[in-house]
Amino acid sequence: MTRTITIFDTTLRDGEQSPGASMNTAEKLRIATHLDTLGVDVIEAGFPASSPGDFEAVSRIADTVKNAEVAALCRATASDIDRAWEAIKNAAKPRIHTFIATSDIHLEYKLRMGRDEVVTRAVAAVTHARQYTENIEFSAEDGSRTDPEFLCRIFGEVIKAGATTVNLPDTVGYAVPDEFGELVRHVIAHTPGMENATLSVHCHNDLGLATANTLAAIVAGAGQAEVTINGIGERAGNTALEEVVMAIHTRPGTFPMDTHIDTTRIHATGRLVSSITGIMIQPNKAIVGANAFSHESGIHQDGMLKNPMTYEIMRPETVGLTTNKLVLGKLSGRFALRSRLEEMRYNLTEEELNTVFESFKALADRKKEIVDEDLEALVTDVILRSHEVYTLEYLHVTSGTTVFPMASVRLGINGKIKQGAFEGNGPIDAVFNTIAKIAGREPELLRFSIGALTGGTDAQGEVTVRMQEGDYVSLGRGADPDIITASAKAYINGLNRLEYFKSNPVTSCDVI
Repeated sequence: MTRTITIFDTTLRDGEQSPGASMNTAEKLRIATHLDTLGVDVIEAGFPASSPGDFEAVSRIADTVKNAEVAALCRATASDIDRAWEAIKNAAKPRIHTFIATSDIHLEYKLRMGRDEVVTRAVAAVTHARQYTENIEFSAEDGSRTDPEFLCRIFGEVIKAGATTVNLPDTVGYAVPDEFGELVRHVIAHTPGMENATLSVHCHNDLGLATANTLAAIVAGAGQAEVTINGIGERAGNTALEEVVMAIHTRPGTFPMDTHIDTTRIHATGRLVSSITGIMIQPNKAIVGANAFSHESGIHQDGMLKNPMTYEIMRPETVGLTTNKLVLGKLSGRFALRSRLEEMRYNLTEEELNTVFESFKALADRKKEIVDEDLEALVTDVILRSHEVYTLEYLHVTSGTTVFPMASVRLGINGKIKQGAFEGNGPIDAVFNTIAKIAGREPELLRFSIGALTGGTDAQGEVTVRMQEGDYVSLGRGADPDIITASAKAYINGLNRLEYFKSNPVTSCDVI
């Protein structure tokens, strides 16, 4: 009989731990609504005790999401659990997710606690959470390196206390598929009361095995997969939602199970997360990469023309790609724009549509044809940003073989206009120097990258910067047909994110 696997998405929590990938409340809310329509069963919205900003974001998501469960992560302490519940109490389907480390190396060097004390702490946490909701998940941090008998013991005790889901994380990405599958079988067979709870797995990709480990665990009997969009996450990332879902979808004989995911929304959701976080999807990334359905070899092209299944194991339309694109230009109206955005799974309010339409018309005056990637950039730049401290009002740059690069910039800073001019080693360096001087900031530029959203000389350039100021690191992103303007937008976006992080500091804490 076909099993339905619960898809637990942690893009907004673990995915946000990718260096520089932190998101503001408006951006998190937009992703959460996409995840809800994508069909994920559980959205882990964040870690409310970590910062006021994260608490606000989790609360807003809990108030908005209607279909998926909304989970809040918390350490195994009463104060964390109270804070988590306060954030999700208005959710249609709230879940408290509490955790504590269980491996001997974590117990000895990090917690400095014995096994009995850890079990007592875990049971107390679940018992405390039980006063708020019956939907409680417990995670054994570093579970893949935990003694299997102790793992069964602590899982049995928290299930007895009221946990309805127990999660076995491969926190450091150490596991390999065969042994991880065997560990799952052992836990299911030897945990008292396991029939009353769902076993979940949460894998990291340090050895490039996160998806393989997750699928092995599912085959072994795990009922929940914890994943992120595009596989983003701490260090080498997490299990990619799209890889697990499409493996199940494509190989039903190997994986006789299903999910609630609407696969036609996968591509749009992946692009949205990439646009907001500034983390580009590598071209050869499975399912959602730009080359995933591209064929250059003559032999491949010949086979594709005769029968697409000769070189494609899934149809592009299955994940939301289509070859039938509506071409938009300067003569296109608001209705055509709305229709295309709805096809791309963007459901904008009338006010948001009007804002995007104005920017669309301005772009269409400079670019002959507007393609999907341009629209995604517009929606991200125009709609997905919350209140910003810094805005670009004016930019003029002089550069060439006989002149010294100079930038003149006018910035809006909290609604007040400031301007100035400064030089640099090149036009972009001059722009960055001028913005920094006007803003009175001294961020260190850690990374600068440029890409084209589409082909052609009139393509929009997409610039991503990574910058650090003190203990804070942020990613900035900007898109524009003029690459210098795109660079200025990216730099200013990075400064705004730095400002947001400073206003919403994250408390240092251990996470699974």
